[in-house]
Amino acid sequence: MKTRLMKIRKISEVLYLSMSIIATADYLFGSNNDDRKNILLLFAVIFLCMFFFRRYYRKKFQNRIK
Repeated sequence: MKTRLMKIRKISEVLYLSMSIIATADYLFGSNNDDRKNILLLFAVIFLCMFFFRRYYRKKFQNRIK
């Protein structure tokens, strides 16, 4: 059960990182609508922070299990 949860946590990290990359790419190469660009940049930063947050706590839980 614990290994299954670790896999789910790793997958969620990858999803947050990929959404951050997609939002950043759309910010850089997308349309010139300023309001949309600001929202995309905000989401990219939030997704990146969530990636690091989830990775930190996954590693913390892994070390506690060992």
